[in-house]
Amino acid sequence: MNIVLLGAPGAGKGTQAEKLVDAFDIAHISTGNILRASVKAGTPLGLEAKSFMDAGELVPDSVVIGLVKERLKEEDAERGFILDGFPRTATQAVALASELEELGRNIDYAIAVEVSPEVIIERLCSRRLCKACGYIGSKGDEACPLCAGEMCQRDDDNPDIVRNRLDVYTKSTAPLIDYYRGADLLIEIDGIQSPEDVFKSIKKAMKA
Repeated sequence: MNIVLLGAPGAGKGTQAEKLVDAFDIAHISTGNILRASVKAGTPLGLEAKSFMDAGELVPDSVVIGLVKERLKEEDAERGFILDGFPRTATQAVALASELEELGRNIDYAIAVEVSPEVIIERLCSRRLCKACGYIGSKGDEACPLCAGEMCQRDDDNPDIVRNRLDVYTKSTAPLIDYYRGADLLIEIDGIQSPEDVFKSIKKAMKA
């Protein structure tokens, strides 16, 4: 099973991706996680991407497409995958379709988790990240509940950058909803529900 997961930053895609990975034993391909790991490691790819990520801008297609192409060829992706954070533009969607065709594969579902901008701004500005283990919590967490590490706010989770990220999403990524609707692959889900209810809605729509 091959899935594209769509939704604005803060819509809860990462949480649903984890649930889908556990349920269907497929690979979780998160371009955000891969890019952040590259930034932390100081790789050439990470250095190229960092300035765009810090400003809440999309990383250039040439960087992301190359990264995803290589990831799709890894062994764990052969039994299926969920793409979280890719494609984000029409160019990326066309490149993905072309790459999958070469591999003799296709997208089964494009799941769009929909949440209002007001809710997303509140979610992201309240989010905190453990510097040690990567646990994602809220501003109420004085220390990481998993490892007692220091909690911090990501640079791109301040209000101005969050609003810019939403503007970028609306202009560049939201049109993908129509792209996948036209291909009869789209499932639209209300992301305001609890994570558990969102997942139940996804499984119901997939008849899984």
